[in-house]
Amino acid sequence: MIFQIRLKGHLAEDWGDWFGGVTITLEADDTTLLTCQVADQAALHGLLRQIRDLSLPLISVNRIKP
Repeated sequence: MIFQIRLKGHLAEDWGDWFGGVTITLEADDTTLLTCQVADQAALHGLLRQIRDLSLPLISVNRIKP
């Protein structure tokens, strides 16, 4: 499954390695789009837990490919 996670503000692109190979896209509206492939719901929850633990402001989570 491929998901896009939108965060408020811009992250440095090297955060992609810390998140385990996530692609980071900086958007013009001062948001960051994380595009990631996850194996299952547990992996998605793990990624969201990392975002929460870093106090990054979450805007949305969307599945773009099953």
